[in-house]
Amino acid sequence: MANVSDDRHVAVFPFPFTSHFGSLFRLVRRLAADAPNATFSFFSTPKTIESLFSPSKNVPRNIKPYVVPNGVPEGHVFSGNPEEPISLYLAAVEDGKSLKGVLKAAEAETGRRVGCVMSDVFLWFAGALAEEMGVPWVAYVPGDACSLAAHFYTDLIRETVGIHDIAGRENDVVKFIPGFSAMRLGDLPTGILFGNLESPFAMMLYKMGRALPKATAVAILSFEDLDPEINQDLKSKFKMLLNFSPYNSLPSSSPPPSLVSDDYGCIPWLDNHKAASVAYIGFGTAATPPPVEIVALAEALEASGTPFLWSLKDNFKELFPEGFMERTSELGKVVPWAPQERVLAHGSVGVFVTHCGWNSVLESIAAGVPIIGRPLFGDHHINTWMVENVWKIGVRVEGGVFTKSGTVSALELVLSHEKGKEMKEQVGKFKELALKAAGPGGSSAQNLHTLLEVVTKHNL
Repeated sequence: MANVSDDRHVAVFPFPFTSHFGSLFRLVRRLAADAPNATFSFFSTPKTIESLFSPSKNVPRNIKPYVVPNGVPEGHVFSGNPEEPISLYLAAVEDGKSLKGVLKAAEAETGRRVGCVMSDVFLWFAGALAEEMGVPWVAYVPGDACSLAAHFYTDLIRETVGIHDIAGRENDVVKFIPGFSAMRLGDLPTGILFGNLESPFAMMLYKMGRALPKATAVAILSFEDLDPEINQDLKSKFKMLLNFSPYNSLPSSSPPPSLVSDDYGCIPWLDNHKAASVAYIGFGTAATPPPVEIVALAEALEASGTPFLWSLKDNFKELFPEGFMERTSELGKVVPWAPQERVLAHGSVGVFVTHCGWNSVLESIAAGVPIIGRPLFGDHHINTWMVENVWKIGVRVEGGVFTKSGTVSALELVLSHEKGKEMKEQVGKFKELALKAAGPGGSSAQNLHTLLEVVTKHNL
């Protein structure tokens, strides 16, 4: 590609938890393929490095792994709090000292000075590191503009709503956040108004929102026409805002492995079902509903007679009602892993039952499949609000939790009722916009090229 440096060295710092690190790694793979002479040093925890750089992954040679501390003391026993490993990691790397050491080691090994820092948006301190080095900082957002804007306007939200005595105000709808027509307070991302606002995780999000205007570029895993008003507002606040997705439709030298393998025969099974008749159920790698809700969801699928493909780890199958697998053997298929993008793109899938993590929402939009959402944490709630109330491409399960009756109603609504047909038409419109953005001359295609130049070109 034109304007790509032959000797550029890019330091990449992922957030090594949930699906974040895999999302950034996928982008780095894409950039590395388009800039084969540039070096991408990927700095992360031992567990993350091991999972991403195993021999079977076929990682491009110009992506090099480097281990950074995870902050876990030897012999440490975790309490079960999901934020604990995050807090330990931040304590180990937030001051930048340990990162500088591995950066120097990478520069010595490659013989190339780091010329750009790319980090997950959560790692706000990478911006200070880039500034100290005198190089560009690219902040990667593995979510949508709506969640990013909410964090950016945390001070405005807290000053307007107040952070004291907000219990019981979850259903209040506000209209003062720039770019939003309306927003339910209870659906704002964790750490803005609700939860422990002084926890290391909440403070990380707060500092992130304040640091973003310093980024050379903010790269968002979305497309501009999904949130035009929010994007317009954020463009006035940041130096450069680049929506560059959906990945599926952007030209690429090779498809990622997740799009290829189908070890459990999901696609042949789907081939034997009617168009838009199957409910695909998947909750990502880090989100699983409580056991009682897995039972309720199973009961709803069986009672409604809805054909289903359920991606669920084997250890959760013991939660199913007794005899469920046998009684539904012809109705459904339960697998420990599914090629989600291929599944959603299959014509027999009529609805996606999901936690509304951003990757899942974006993949559903790109495939033109309506959503039944059951948010769990983080940005799931604001994504679900947008799905139901703004984009109108799905519905939140009744009460925000799976019950047998509420889930049966949601399945019938999306798969059989007129409102479900309207959702299907609406998500189809967004699919067309996504394809247009990723096509030749589209905004996402152009933004990806711009991102590549920011990362690999000297003297921007």
